[in-house]
Amino acid sequence: MQEMSTTPIISAGSRSLMTTQDYGGRWKRMFFERHLENLLKHFIPGTTDPAVILDLLSLCRNYVRRIRVDQFLPPVRLPPPPRKGDQSDSGSEGEMEESAMDHYQLRDLVAGLSQLEELDLVYGVKDCGMNFEWNLFLFTYRDCHSLAATVKACHTLKIFRLTRSKVDDEKARILIRSLLDHPALEELDLSHNLIGDRGVRAAAKLLSHSRLRVLNLANNQVRAPGAQSLAHALAHNTNLLSLNLRLNCIEDEGGQALAHALQTNKCLTTLHLGGNELSEPTATLLSQVLSINTTLTSINLSCNHIGLDGGKQLLEGMSDNRTLLEFDLRLSDVAQESEYLIGQALCANREAARQRALNPSHFMSPLTAKGPENPVG
Repeated sequence: MQEMSTTPIISAGSRSLMTTQDYGGRWKRMFFERHLENLLKHFIPGTTDPAVILDLLSLCRNYVRRIRVDQFLPPVRLPPPPRKGDQSDSGSEGEMEESAMDHYQLRDLVAGLSQLEELDLVYGVKDCGMNFEWNLFLFTYRDCHSLAATVKACHTLKIFRLTRSKVDDEKARILIRSLLDHPALEELDLSHNLIGDRGVRAAAKLLSHSRLRVLNLANNQVRAPGAQSLAHALAHNTNLLSLNLRLNCIEDEGGQALAHALQTNKCLTTLHLGGNELSEPTATLLSQVLSINTTLTSINLSCNHIGLDGGKQLLEGMSDNRTLLEFDLRLSDVAQESEYLIGQALCANREAARQRALNPSHFMSPLTAKGPENPVG
């Protein structure tokens, strides 16, 4: 009798989704984080009992290091009673609607997680289909104040991401104010929001009052004044390694300010300025940066208007550069020849970096290689 082959219960694709590799190799951490995230994504304020989440704390407090939630459900909104006659509401309809859309408040949960290091949140609703309303994607002021107090009190937090949540200037300032002098924060991601120059000025202040190493403000409403504020902070900063301002509109005025700052900055390694309406004046100053800066390893100027002359300026700067490893100039109107020669210079830099990694002693200075001299006698 032929033996029937059994189909695996878990497919290869499913197994890859359930790997513990992203959880430090600890299956308990993976279970508690995923279970907690699932509860948070489906929590309905005013309907779900908060004890469903808080009762888990005694079990998971020592395992959860990351909370990653890509949706927060609003309360169930009952249809308003019919109005009588011409009576009108005494309060503002917009204010009443916003206060009725407050989401689950994380303060009690986060306060009980002693090992929490990463908070990755999106205030919105997935797969709403025909039930779409703009209010489903509302990050309210009560949400904002509560979240600000939450992150301020979480002294173990290293990474804070709040993306695609319609965070405007005022809400950004509230959040960033709570992060000033935070003892552990290293990465702040507020990309894909509505933050303008006032919010960015607060972020610039944060650079001087934190240990921040990564700042992501991509796809916001940053213009030249905001970039100038960041440049002023960047010129004196000794911690930030990565700055992402792609898909904003800082233009040459903002781009030149950042380039001036990079002539004195000695720590930034990654700069993303793609899609910012930059042109030749910014390229000219960045060329000077390339010839003297020894820390930048990656620059992205894609989707700008660098132009033929701007490309030649950048190529000239690359002739004196030995540290840049990545330089994205796609869709920036740079001549094909300039782009090719810049690519050749990058290949040479990458090969030199590889050789340094393989033979570090060979590239040491003569004094370091010789070592301390033995005293006579």
